[in-house]
Amino acid sequence: MPNTECREQPVRARRGGEKHIMIRSATPVTEILVVADCWRAEADAEAVIHRAIATAAGMVDEDTGDAELAIMLTDDTGIRTLNANWRGLDKPTNVLSFPALQPTGPCLPDDPPRMLGDIAIAYETLRREADDERKTFDHHLSHLAVHGFLHLIGYDHETDGEAEEMESLERQILAQLGIPDPYAPPERMT
Repeated sequence: MPNTECREQPVRARRGGEKHIMIRSATPVTEILVVADCWRAEADAEAVIHRAIATAAGMVDEDTGDAELAIMLTDDTGIRTLNANWRGLDKPTNVLSFPALQPTGPCLPDDPPRMLGDIAIAYETLRREADDERKTFDHHLSHLAVHGFLHLIGYDHETDGEAEEMESLERQILAQLGIPDPYAPPERMT
């Protein structure tokens, strides 16, 4: 059952009675699949991801409340296979996004939720990057979840202009989460 948070909300009418309005959340249903044991060391990972996706969904123009996505928490071996099969790059990476084709017709009440797509995040690469860049694991995980989500809704960084737009939005979303600019150079140790 999708978690679109579409529910009736009682509202007091001016003349004494009650009427109902529909409130819809912009947060998509986010299914998280843990497929690598290394993620067990990060007990809060799922909560971190849900918070990051909810914040991102609330800050973009696209309504994603009628949608769902899946996030696979994998390891370097798993993401390397995905990267080789789908992008022709035989190496691990930190995050991959696979946007789903979007329906073109009108949305009907009995339609299943629309799929935004899938995101895969690799534990070892995420951990190594966080350590190398002196970021907390949770901050870097939040950034990768937001980055992947933005790809699912159409953002990209193939050109300088696209990269500037996407990185600016990432900075805004992460700032809302209390996370410093992920693109700022790491501070040097003195």
